[in-house]
Amino acid sequence: MDRQAAWDLLCEYTKNENLRKHALAVEACMVAYARKLGEDEDKWRVVGLIHDFDYEVYPNAPDHPLKGSEILKERGYPEEVRRAILGHADYTGVPRDTQMAKVLFACDELAGFITACALVRPDRLTTLEAKSVRKRMKDKAFARSVSREDIVKGAEELGVPLDEHITFCIEAMRGIAETLGLAAASPPAAPQ
Repeated sequence: MDRQAAWDLLCEYTKNENLRKHALAVEACMVAYARKLGEDEDKWRVVGLIHDFDYEVYPNAPDHPLKGSEILKERGYPEEVRRAILGHADYTGVPRDTQMAKVLFACDELAGFITACALVRPDRLTTLEAKSVRKRMKDKAFARSVSREDIVKGAEELGVPLDEHITFCIEAMRGIAETLGLAAASPPAAPQ
């Protein structure tokens, strides 16, 4: 599982910077969970990075992620990787029958929602907490395209309390906050 090849694949199909940042956020969450669970960090990193690589070209269901899976197969990605990616979309009917698939599903929508929550805060990810994310989840107009049901279902499938899952993903994303554009802005320099 080569991270550079995965990044190149993502960049080949995804030109939108925000979609690339989403891939990086999910990658960070996947790596953190792989480390916590004693799993293959390189494999989980790649899955997080490329899970939506085809979305910009094939944004409609069921093309995404089915067309992407075909491309991954042609490029020699293993079935376990392709199945985890297919499983992150319920409509494919592919069961999330591995821990990697469950974690991908649990982190995908949540990473997007955490990003949205951070973007409306002056200090971005710096002091974001699960309770703030949960409060925003109640506001159906906020980041309306993010499925709250999938966020809740993802944590349930992992067997992790929702607040604990949210906190864990926030921490993972804080590690790359600058790359994600979610680091607190530096205060302006004092006049001299």
